[in-house]
Amino acid sequence: MDMSVTVSAASAEPQREKAEAKTIARGANASDLDAWLEKVEALGELKRITAEVDPDLEAATITYLVGGQKSPALLFENIKGHPGHRALYNMIGCNLSRFCLMIGEQPVDHPLKAVQILQNKLGRKMPPKEISADQAICNQNIVEGDDIDIRIFPAQRMWPLDGGMYLGTGDAVITKDPETGRINVGTYRMMIKGPREVGVYTSPGKDATIDREKWWKMGKPMPIAAAYGIDPLLFLVAATSLPKTECEYDYYSGINGAPIEVFTSDLTGLPLPARAEIVLEGFLYPDETFAEGPFGEFTGYYGRPSGATPFMRVERVRYRDNPTLTCALMADTAANEAGLFWAALRSAGVWADLQKLGVPGIKGVWSIPEAAGWGITVVSLKQMYAGHAAQVMALAAQCTAGAYFGKYVIVVDEDVDPTNVNQVLWAMATRSRPAQSIDILRETWSTYLDPSLNPPEIRPWGSKCLINACMDYRFIKTFSKRTKLSKDAYDNVVARWQELGLSGTPPVISVFEDETSPESVG
Repeated sequence: MDMSVTVSAASAEPQREKAEAKTIARGANASDLDAWLEKVEALGELKRITAEVDPDLEAATITYLVGGQKSPALLFENIKGHPGHRALYNMIGCNLSRFCLMIGEQPVDHPLKAVQILQNKLGRKMPPKEISADQAICNQNIVEGDDIDIRIFPAQRMWPLDGGMYLGTGDAVITKDPETGRINVGTYRMMIKGPREVGVYTSPGKDATIDREKWWKMGKPMPIAAAYGIDPLLFLVAATSLPKTECEYDYYSGINGAPIEVFTSDLTGLPLPARAEIVLEGFLYPDETFAEGPFGEFTGYYGRPSGATPFMRVERVRYRDNPTLTCALMADTAANEAGLFWAALRSAGVWADLQKLGVPGIKGVWSIPEAAGWGITVVSLKQMYAGHAAQVMALAAQCTAGAYFGKYVIVVDEDVDPTNVNQVLWAMATRSRPAQSIDILRETWSTYLDPSLNPPEIRPWGSKCLINACMDYRFIKTFSKRTKLSKDAYDNVVARWQELGLSGTPPVISVFEDETSPESVG
């Protein structure tokens, strides 16, 4: 089946004469994204790229090459074929300080501190604040009907075999449950089909998929909106799995410490983020699909090659003057834009779920960013009773925050830092017993994006490996003693670090020997 969009200079070039728009009066030309970028620049972590960069592969290639290590956010200010438009990549990347900034905090020195802060903030949800449409920055320019050409925005092709130009990667897609009225805000890939048509790929079981099926069962098109140029915090809550009965706007507001501002559209009836820089609105109609993809996904593989995917018929476009398109590169290892924040949010969610379930002794939870953000979750606990570790493994694997896609759950003792892969591997090698310490859960919730499951038709169903890397509780009192540093010796070395001519800062150690050594040795 032929693709509806041919990737070439001709097809990607927008028809600019159709982009004429009416401008409305409003206040200062500043978005939530602008405010965040100012803070990032003040930290010295924003790189403005003024040289011309092609949105077809080049911007993403630059991002991948610098994104595998601690690197700045990349703001492309001179995009080929799109004067007056900007594109932002590597919003968070693998940078803990920018993640802290995203959740409204000062940088911290350890990932678990950030997870604990986020966990506390997830519990203080608050509803959004309704404002009038004329106060919304995205309403500076409004284009409707046949005048619409979404190709004026610098959609990106990130990987050589991507099926087209993707407008939606770092996005927030708004849908509504027609039965309950619950508003969902999710992140879904969106490939351009034509001037007024953009694909909306959603995995089975995701909220937008469920909403869509309900609308279509009623014989009605689904109203939908997509926002770009958004506050990275909105991307955070949109791109993760939160309870299906709750609205991501409420979580955004709670983490932010102030309600997100929204206005209700008279076209779709959806509450739209007023401080977003670009908003598309329209409808998904039953039986209207096109061949979308493939797309280079967060697993580091192309996800679901070309298939029948619903597309939005765009009825209205709203955008601020000189907008910025937020872009999220999906890639292998640390270059994955979503790796760190998925890790932190999944960790905070699993930690919170375990506490809600009344499980004691949890000392830390970490989902390893380099393992596609969701692939491996490690829980550190103080064992308190027989079966404690097995209980934690099973619940961490299937609680609301941990159920989707994750393949491995590893439980370690409290003396192991779950964010330190070296320590986790050491615990697995010295405390787990393969014949007794590994369990498998079958027919769990997976995704079409998992390349390991073949044929592709089986991909909604996966499995999980539970690894108990804790000391055997039955023999914990007589388990071989691990080697630990002396607290006094450690403190002395830390105090003399510079004197000793050692570079950097000394590692933070929290586990020390608590027994007294024999009076004589040898």
